[in-house]
Formats: sequence, structure tokens, C-alpha cells
Amino acid sequence: MSANNDTIQKTITVTVLLCLVCAVVVASAAVFLKPLQEKNKLLAKQESILKIAAIPFQPEAVSETFQTVTQKVVDLRSGKFTDEVSAASYDQRSAAKDGSTSIALDGAVDIASIKRRADFATVYLVENNGQIEKVILPVHGYGLWSTMYGFLALEGDTRTIVGFGFYDQGETPGLGGEVDNPKWTGIWPGKKVFDNDFNFKLQFPKTGADRNSPDYDHQIDSLAGATLTTRGVENLVKFWLGENGFGQFLANLRAGEA
Repeated sequence: MSANNDTIQKTITVTVLLCLVCAVVVASAAVFLKPLQEKNKLLAKQESILKIAAIPFQPEAVSETFQTVTQKVVDLRSGKFTDEVSAASYDQRSAAKDGSTSIALDGAVDIASIKRRADFATVYLVENNGQIEKVILPVHGYGLWSTMYGFLALEGDTRTIVGFGFYDQGETPGLGGEVDNPKWTGIWPGKKVFDNDFNFKLQFPKTGADRNSPDYDHQIDSLAGATLTTRGVENLVKFWLGENGFGQFLANLRAGEA
């Protein structure tokens, strides 16, 4: 009986020690790999911005090309640039979860279903001889299954779309997940988000954009079989270009008062 107990004790001891060793190995790997993971995450984000802004780049030179883009922080409460926080280190996602650096949104205005909006946002500018050629805005909002995070790039007129796309979304593959399909995002460039008086005008007809319609320049095809995801995209764009998002900033930009 004693010999049998010794065997059980040894088995338990070996199992516990093995678990401890595995835990140490996994924890160490996580610690050592975190800097590399963060670097790759940053590169992926920079690459997404360059693609959406239609800035040519070589895969091995993403960081170098991204240096041509100016990062600035906008105070969404005033619609003006601020140096209150650093563009290089500011994390808008984290700030939106902190009650001291964000505001809760009333359901009537929270059409993007984000619940809270951070006080600041990092925007990206492409400039030439002191003139803004493109402005890239971070946007996010809820689709059918997930909060979708992406960027909307506008020409310097703040009306014409340069590009649009998501770098993080969890919609249904083959349906709502088609928000990542180049065939769909390829429809966006050249479309107008505002009319001549800068009223939001972008539309998503279920039957597709109508070339014979006077609103054709404002129309984007809906995603087939993904009505709720399409509506989510429409709502998030409308929110972030409105008064509770970048609306005041864009107005200041047009007036030269940002």
C-alpha cells in the first residue's frame, strides 16, 4: 500500500512541477515577445493608413514611408489641434474606457453604438508646401457582431473620399466581413461625403449606386446579404463626421482655424 502511495505522490509531484515549468516558459515567452508583437501591430496600423490614404510604399519600407505622414492630436471638444497629449503615445481606445478622458454618449446621438467617445483623437495629415492634401480620420462603430475600427481618408476639401477601410473587425466572413473586400472598399474613392453646403450626404442604396441619379457621387453599394453591417458602416461614418465626432474639426480646418 505504501509503495502505491509513493507512486501516486511522485506522479502528482511531477505533474505539478511540469505545470510550473510550462507556466514559466509561457509567461517568459509572452514577456519577451510583447515588444515584437507591439511593433508588428504598429506596422500593420501604419500600413493600413498608407493604403487607405493611397500613399505608395514598399512592404519593407512601411515605417520610412509613414514618416511622410504628420500625426496630430485633435481635441474633439473644441475641434482644434492640441499638444495636451502626445500623438506618438496616445491610445484612443484606452482613453474611451476611462471616465476622466472620455464622455458617455446619450443613446439619441450614439448612432455608432460606441457608448463613450474619447476627448482626443489622433489624425494623420499629408501635406505639401504647407497645404493639407489629405486628412485621415480614425473611425469606429458597431456592425452586426463587432466594433469595427478603421480609417476614412479625405481630400483637402474635406468632402471627397480618398479611401476607406478597417484594420480590426469581426463581422461574418463572406457577408459583413466583406467590408474588407477590395472590390467594396474600391468603390469609395472619389465619392462625396457632404453636399456643397457640407451636409452629410453619403448613401447606401440597397439596390446599389444609380449612375442616373443626381446623388450618384454620394452613393455606395450596400453589402449583399449584410444589411446590418452596412447600416453600421453608414452610422459610424455619419457619427464621426458629425458634431459629436470630427464635424467641428473639419469645419475649423476648412476655415483655417484648426
